[in-house]
Amino acid sequence: MTKDEEKVVGEDVSPSTENAPLENTAKSRWERSWPTIACGAGLFSDGYLNGVIGSVNTMLSMIYADAYTKSSASKNVSSIAFAGTVVGMLFFGVLSDHWSRKGSLLASTLILILFAILSTGSYGYHGSVYGLFSALAAYRFFLGIGIGGEYPAGSVACAESSGELKNGHRNRWFIMFTNLQIDFGFVVSAFTPMILVLIFTENHLRAAWRVALGLGIIPPLSLLYLRLKLNEPEEFNRERMHKFPIWLIIKFYWKRLAIVSLIWFVYDFSAYSFNLYSSAWIALILGDSYPLWKSFGWNTVVNLFYIPGSVSGAFASDWLGPRKTLAIGVGLQGVIGFIMSGCYEYLNTPKNVAAFVVVYGIFLALGEFGPGDNIGLVAAKTSATAIRGQYYGIAAAAGKIGAFVGTYVFPVIQDNAPNEIRAGQDPFFVSSALCLFSAALAIFCLPHIGQDTITEEDSKFRRYLEEHGYDTSSMGQKSENGSGSGQ
Repeated sequence: MTKDEEKVVGEDVSPSTENAPLENTAKSRWERSWPTIACGAGLFSDGYLNGVIGSVNTMLSMIYADAYTKSSASKNVSSIAFAGTVVGMLFFGVLSDHWSRKGSLLASTLILILFAILSTGSYGYHGSVYGLFSALAAYRFFLGIGIGGEYPAGSVACAESSGELKNGHRNRWFIMFTNLQIDFGFVVSAFTPMILVLIFTENHLRAAWRVALGLGIIPPLSLLYLRLKLNEPEEFNRERMHKFPIWLIIKFYWKRLAIVSLIWFVYDFSAYSFNLYSSAWIALILGDSYPLWKSFGWNTVVNLFYIPGSVSGAFASDWLGPRKTLAIGVGLQGVIGFIMSGCYEYLNTPKNVAAFVVVYGIFLALGEFGPGDNIGLVAAKTSATAIRGQYYGIAAAAGKIGAFVGTYVFPVIQDNAPNEIRAGQDPFFVSSALCLFSAALAIFCLPHIGQDTITEEDSKFRRYLEEHGYDTSSMGQKSENGSGSGQ
């Protein structure tokens, strides 16, 4: 933290007296709550569309065998959405600050719907198998851009809307409609392929994988009407900028942003990689004698552990604060990971698959209790409203880069292991060490985040800008020519 930042952050700053507290605005409980729901719930699509591709990958491997598994398509189809997501996060982060939270959210929703449809109907020219793989990978990239837009546009607007909710409940509402939605998406993305394989049987997997992708169209489509009715968050109306003093912003926030980004990178490196390969992992443990639907079924049980972890973390975030909750969760996750590594030889057998799922599930649940729930909350509430979209977008992009790296690194770690047992152990060793590193970063480097942090952070940032000669009277809905820029 810079000296300028320490000076400002160290002061006891109260919200501006010119504006009434957001929680005192004349709105009913539903009027306060539904913008939070509409803004955040789109992240269900992130969980579903990123989670289901792991099972789709397994089905494509069974359908096309070496033509798929020995080509670059196997990695590209499962990982390319992460690259698109990074682009979407950065682009929509800038767009949501410079233009509109609502407009950015609608644009990302429409992209999600369009490319979810195109992914479902992927087709190679003249029936070419490799053309099919290339088309699916291309559509997944653009789908990722839409998913990426949900983070800086949706989550940021969700955080700002939560400022109008009851004090003491704001963190849990934010988490319930951001990370919990991603986790529900993961669960449904594991359960759906299991049901589809039972319906279509393993003889008709070509239909099963397309339907699995096609169902991803429904969530963003169902939210479109609600999002059309949204207004800009009141906090954004009050604090938006029309001229951005880039160097002042960097000077004030760069260290904090670097810490948040690093923690998010480490979390997604493990979380998305483990989720992507869990169905294949369980299939290897069960062996060829078990039907595919049972492999997907065990994968569903694994993903169910996300839910209690996320729900308990949501309440703990209000009771303990995001920083402590994050550190406790990720620290315990590291400990469980090391235990799992040590016991992997005994867990890695068909007769002990239930024990593997339980221990692995606890490992994942602790990840959701800590960083899964709280890293997005930390990113959304440790910056000023005027630059929150860009700040959040950069931090979230760092996370997705971690996920992208993890999906490539995990197979390399396993391929270079000296034996089959080590191939299972080594990813947990790496992940657990990174978990403990994240816990230390959270404890020693993250600031305290209270219920009114968003309003207080805006006041601190305004004061910092004024001390360095920036005219803050131009901030808010008023445009440079004095005319309103509201809706």
